[in-house]
Amino acid sequence: MQLIDIGVNLTNSSFHDQQAAIVERAIEAGVVQMILTGTSLAVSEQALELCQQLDPASEHLFATAGLHPHDAKAWDANSDQRLRQLLSEARVRAVGECGLDFNRDFSPRPLQEKALEAQLALAAELRLPVFLHERDASERLLAIVKDYRDHLPAAVVHCFTGERDALFAYLDMDLHIGITGWICDERRGTHLHPLVGNIPQGRLMLESDAPYLLPRSLRPKPKSGRNEPAFLPEVLREVALHRAERVEETAAHTTATARAFFQLT
Repeated sequence: MQLIDIGVNLTNSSFHDQQAAIVERAIEAGVVQMILTGTSLAVSEQALELCQQLDPASEHLFATAGLHPHDAKAWDANSDQRLRQLLSEARVRAVGECGLDFNRDFSPRPLQEKALEAQLALAAELRLPVFLHERDASERLLAIVKDYRDHLPAAVVHCFTGERDALFAYLDMDLHIGITGWICDERRGTHLHPLVGNIPQGRLMLESDAPYLLPRSLRPKPKSGRNEPAFLPEVLREVALHRAERVEETAAHTTATARAFFQLT
């Protein structure tokens, strides 16, 4: 049984000098491929470097490149060229993490929208899939993505934590959905239990979002309290349970979907 983790923040400082061991543990746990998330241009460059350093054979590690809405205020005249260069690298498989975050508003909303539109335009031009972030902004995100959707090969709303209306609106726009350990959280994730069964096979993918979102149902819990890709089987177990599928079935179709989305072999 093999899994693909479509969202790993392996550049995070909490993983410093431990990245090789973390990747090794993930592979031992059946997580055979991982997509390292680029959340700024600098982080995207670091993610690419980790792919090249830790996996020179290009078997296990790939990356996204983009600008997170938290950092949208950093988008400037040079950003397009810098991002374009990153997206020309073979190990970079998607544009993002980009999107809208109206929950924390670390960047002004008009600047978030400007940076998102610039990255969607680049993805459409280069025919690359998009790795989307959304918090409390589903209606606005849908309105913006709609103008680009016909020109994008694919797009995934990563770490989906929203409600039924948002889910169905994303599915109606032919978007993919990424599910994390949020579904394992008995305090705030139980609303996802009846929803995940509505995601068709071929549109669902799994992610750890490590080091964040340690599955609360995981036993035993790591002393560090830090999430890792090696714990993705716990997310798989919870998702399969609420889809009324065998874990092997859920693993097979989510892995196939991720391979097709990111053009992995």
